[in-house]
Amino acid sequence: MRHEIWLAALTDELRRHGVGPDLAAHVVAEAAGHLRDSGEPPLRAFGPPSAYAAAVADSVGGPVTVAGSAPGPVRLRAVDIFKRYGRRTVLSGVSLTVHAGQVAAVVGANGSGKSTFLGICAGLVGADGGHVELHGTVGYCPQAGGTADFLLADEHFALIGAGRGVPRAAAVREGARRAAALDWVPGNAQARHLSGGTRQKLNLVLAGLGDPDVLLLDEPYQGFDRGTYLDFWHEVWRWRDAGRAVVVVTHLLNQLDRVDIVLDLSAGSTGVAA
Repeated sequence: MRHEIWLAALTDELRRHGVGPDLAAHVVAEAAGHLRDSGEPPLRAFGPPSAYAAAVADSVGGPVTVAGSAPGPVRLRAVDIFKRYGRRTVLSGVSLTVHAGQVAAVVGANGSGKSTFLGICAGLVGADGGHVELHGTVGYCPQAGGTADFLLADEHFALIGAGRGVPRAAAVREGARRAAALDWVPGNAQARHLSGGTRQKLNLVLAGLGDPDVLLLDEPYQGFDRGTYLDFWHEVWRWRDAGRAVVVVTHLLNQLDRVDIVLDLSAGSTGVAA
């Protein structure tokens, strides 16, 4: 089935299942972005449109932050971030403040600087102007890479756990528990033998290991099937409900009810969100 036909069918099925127009538009946009980036056939990636729409409708009843609850202390503050590569300005005057118990989505077209901005927040990319304040421990999930080819999943859990003060046995148990939440049972395969989607599950588990105060997630669902994609968002909402600050780089999520803050970099790579 061609992408555009499957996406049109998904739009109709979401409407039939009573999903609101704003949420439906963003679900379709996320699916379209995944199909574009992964190159997978839609039926393999998400299944029949009717089944995926039903799963989305079911997920509407998932965990949410209690209405009216006050956000916690500031965990991340990026102020007037400026970044240039050669003659090209990637980010100009970008600011974002995220409190404990909030989820922020960073959106924008390809090339708008989303991954660069998150890398600056994580301390992996240097900014040419502005500053970032982080309060608490940080977990980072890259869009690609991030794993060691010749290590098993359990060895990754132990390595990252050691850096966060978690004993080896406890880190392996926690890694297995978090993997199960993504419908993945780590085996004895080295990371180099894992599929792209499974590597992303490993990256996501590593980001959350030790319960960091701030989670920075760069399109971490690349290669996920529809069930794991929904599992991912449920995990994000659980982190928020537990008082974590979560920043997710995503394709398009402008008005999704369960995101507290949106930083849109599509307009010339500038933006302010607080």
